[in-house]
Amino acid sequence: MIHRKTRWTLAEWKDSEEGAAKLLSERLSLPPLVARLLVQRGYADEASARAFLHADESHLHDPYLLSGMEDAVRRIRAAAEHGEKIRIYGDYDADGVSSTSLLFHVFRGMGLHFDYYIPHRALEGYGLNKEAIALAAEEGVKLIVTVDTGISAYDEIEYAGTLGIDVVVTDHHEPPERLPNACAVVNPKQEHCGYPFKGLAGVGVAFKLATALLGRPPLELADIVSLGTIADLMPLLDENRILVRYGLERLRKDAGVGFRALAEASGIELDAIVSTNIAFGMAPRINAAGRLDHAKKAVALLTTNDYDEAILSAVQLDTLNKERQRIVDSIAKEAEEKWQSKLQAAEQAGTKPPSVIVLAGEGWNVGVIGIVASKLLERHYRPVIILGIDKETGMCKGSARSIDGYDLHAALTECEELLDHYGGHQAAAGMTLHRDQLEQLEQRMSSLAEEWLTAEDWIPKTKVDIACGLEDATLETISQLSLLEPFGVANPSPRLMFSGIQLADRKAIGKEAKHLKLALGSGRKLLDGIGFGMGSMVATLPPGCRIDCIGELSINEWNNQRKPQLQLHDMHYEPAALAEFPSREQFGQVYQLLRRMGQVQERGLTARISEQIGLTADAVQLMLDVFEELRFIRRSGGEYIAEASPEKRELATSERYRAAKERHDRSHALA
Repeated sequence: MIHRKTRWTLAEWKDSEEGAAKLLSERLSLPPLVARLLVQRGYADEASARAFLHADESHLHDPYLLSGMEDAVRRIRAAAEHGEKIRIYGDYDADGVSSTSLLFHVFRGMGLHFDYYIPHRALEGYGLNKEAIALAAEEGVKLIVTVDTGISAYDEIEYAGTLGIDVVVTDHHEPPERLPNACAVVNPKQEHCGYPFKGLAGVGVAFKLATALLGRPPLELADIVSLGTIADLMPLLDENRILVRYGLERLRKDAGVGFRALAEASGIELDAIVSTNIAFGMAPRINAAGRLDHAKKAVALLTTNDYDEAILSAVQLDTLNKERQRIVDSIAKEAEEKWQSKLQAAEQAGTKPPSVIVLAGEGWNVGVIGIVASKLLERHYRPVIILGIDKETGMCKGSARSIDGYDLHAALTECEELLDHYGGHQAAAGMTLHRDQLEQLEQRMSSLAEEWLTAEDWIPKTKVDIACGLEDATLETISQLSLLEPFGVANPSPRLMFSGIQLADRKAIGKEAKHLKLALGSGRKLLDGIGFGMGSMVATLPPGCRIDCIGELSINEWNNQRKPQLQLHDMHYEPAALAEFPSREQFGQVYQLLRRMGQVQERGLTARISEQIGLTADAVQLMLDVFEELRFIRRSGGEYIAEASPEKRELATSERYRAAKERHDRSHALA
């Protein structure tokens, strides 16, 4: 038996949409699957579908539709006319670095008198600060242009005014109730701003400013726009989709020296670059500068015209990224040990463990704790807050990540009297507080989780686009799925479901047989399936059985041959009903055996327990699946690990237990 690791939620598909998909398929000469995906994603008529697939620079919006743009352009041009010194003030993440670099190129091309400033993450923190503004005044700056920051800097901008410095704010973050008294504020999310697209990254807003200043969209800088937009997880729709597509095309055909050096350091082939290469290859290296050193190293890479200098910068960023990975692994290990200690303490006390993971450590690098929080969220699927403690002051800086259904910002608002500062949204947030408040924060956040979340909310969810069949998995169809690119936030790579598909063959492949290769279908019409890290499932899948699976279609090229392939994300297989259903006592016997083992290789475990306890292999596998669902055990790296302090749960609360019991009882009733 192989059960789904997550809840599969299939996007709604109405019968009325079938006609629209058929029409699109005919009018736009698209495979039926591509047409159905377009309709399912909201592009049901020919005009909107064409715009989504083929929009170009003519579809970019007028930058002057942004409130404050005329004032911003007027002030910058006045500074240019009078030779005033301008300072670009950015942020230390990849979006802020991209925004700063873009305006650097534009201002250099315009011949302006300017420089740039990015605060140090650890020493100064996010946003404008008065010390940096005072330094700007000392150095003769008369105009600060913010990028990817500034919308909440009311007091700092007032202070700048007292020093004779004007400020133009360009930002994309949520505006507060009181906007800063700047000479111009450009942000599409302002309530009074009628700009038709609200999803621009900070670099996207900077690009619109550049377009207004130059009188044309500077598409030669779209590569920089694509970097910041993808890294900041902005929706790849509307203008973002257009700009990222132009940016990827530029990277493939005419990348600048900085990007060529970055690609070399990242091991990326530029002629075949896609959005995921930026997200997982380039962006982490750009972010590493601000996390561990100073973001100006990344700006230097993106603004230099010297390839030798670029290679040196790219190698430094790659080294920083490797160090970042080492630090993340170290903190994640410490955090996991702290969490296991909390679970053990709860078990010994006979109490329920916290529903929200709140962990803090002295010396934990606050530049990477968000990544650590994401790792623990993925491992335990519960909301996580990771904090670094300043040993001298006792103040903690934290980063939080959440699961569906638990709104971090709303939860922190409920706890705001415990916090010095906080901000964020449903899925991610940051906060500062004193270490004395940590225990109370954990209790309050956990109580809210228990109040707000249902039993189902604690099970990870996978969104599935469309159910399809083998007839959809053709080379032509898969090739034309690329029309939907670039993939990313709000436009993910299509995740497809195949139900009741016959398994022709299976085998474990790769080093230590870690991966699973399937032949799906029957006769001559077969689809290859590849499941990375799923090699242990091979013994559970008998040839000829029928499985449900979800994954992404791709083309596998090997020895000049091109074949359709399904990259498996998850699978479900149920064997026939058990002849004899295990008793509760037998469940307890097997669980105690697992507790004594503590940590044991997954391969061969079913057979070992079967022989030891005298149960069938199917019965033992059912028990393992039920224990995993109830979080009594977990799988990691090809091993089963017994949880130290699992929450007490009845067997009947397991969906897998109930389904198997019902199947058993039904088959015996019919007999």
